[in-house]
Amino acid sequence: WLKPSRPKRWLLSSHSPRSQQPAVIMAQQFYDAEFKEGHVVKTVKDVEADKFITAFAQHLKRQGRFEIPKWADVVKTSKAKELPPNDPDWLYTRTASMVRKVYIRGGTGVGGFRKVYGGQFRRGTCTNVFCKSSGKIARYILQQLEEMGLVEQDENGGRKITKEGQRELDTVAVQAAEVEEEDEE
Repeated sequence: WLKPSRPKRWLLSSHSPRSQQPAVIMAQQFYDAEFKEGHVVKTVKDVEADKFITAFAQHLKRQGRFEIPKWADVVKTSKAKELPPNDPDWLYTRTASMVRKVYIRGGTGVGGFRKVYGGQFRRGTCTNVFCKSSGKIARYILQQLEEMGLVEQDENGGRKITKEGQRELDTVAVQAAEVEEEDEE
């Protein structure tokens, strides 16, 4: 009346789910490398996010058109944070990240960026709750990008990328991809 349960096959063999993970990762790497071989980078969407953001932050810093305010070294990025950012060039990095987000999905405004860069507000013994980030930082960055001519106000609300901004971001993306290829070789 009691049926003996069949032993799990993966318990008896070396085909356990944990031992398959490295094989799956290896397969994904070869699969990705196969399709990256003849791939030509033309836009921001073709480059990995972290590579583009670091390249565009360096580009902004070299250009010198982006003004760093005097409050940048003192300000916290959210009321949920205890300290300001450690990186002295954090505003360039945040700007590069925001302009990439506007490029990929236009129509995002200050409120949307507050939500994107928000995080958990730790309230001691109380439960953690979500907290939006600083609106002043997002507004300042978007205004600076408008002055530079990279973004413009959308008629439906939020900001969208301009033709000049799209051209500049695409050239930086191509340069970032070239640097990435040189590092691989």
